Amino acid sequence: MSRLILFNKPYGVLSQFTPEAGHRCLADFIPVPGVYAAGRLDTDSEGLLVLTDDGRLQKRIADPQHKLPKTYWAQVEGTPDEETLRRLRQGVDLGDFVTRPCEAACIDEPAGLWPRDPPIRSRRHIPTAWLEIVLREGKNRQVRRMTAKVGHPTLRLVRAAVGPYSLAGLQPGEWREADPERV
Repeated sequence: MSRLILFNKPYGVLSQFTPEAGHRCLADFIPVPGVYAAGRLDTDSEGLLVLTDDGRLQKRIADPQHKLPKTYWAQVEGTPDEETLRRLRQGVDLGDFVTRPCEAACIDEPAGLWPRDPPIRSRRHIPTAWLEIVLREGKNRQVRRMTAKVGHPTLRLVRAAVGPYSLAGLQPGEWREADPERV
């Protein structure tokens, strides 16, 4: 039977088992041989990383053709208005590609969200807001590029869910096994 691991990747950790100078990696947290990340999170992003030992399952989770939703919480600079949210929802031209339509909404700061280490930069006279963005694709730095393009750079990015799996109950650096049949 396939193994599926849900990991709350802390800020600054690589989404790989091979260490690189100055960064922690998955091997520092997950002592399970033979599993690999189904998709990636940038070093400066946090949250849910799904790992499995099943190549077909890994492809099903990571490949946009399966349209598995990925939910992100983005703390952005400024306060987006309804027009900005509409632009995000319809797809954003990032120059090298146009993003697929997505879900985007302003939310309160997510309940139970841990403090980031190190904290985000803050400016006294510039407010921040939280967005929930649900994508069915996942290009390199896509959420950050989308929010910057509409005038609200991302300060903190947390992946909260991948398909039926969520961060619920996992603190940064913690992992647990999950039922692979839910995909």
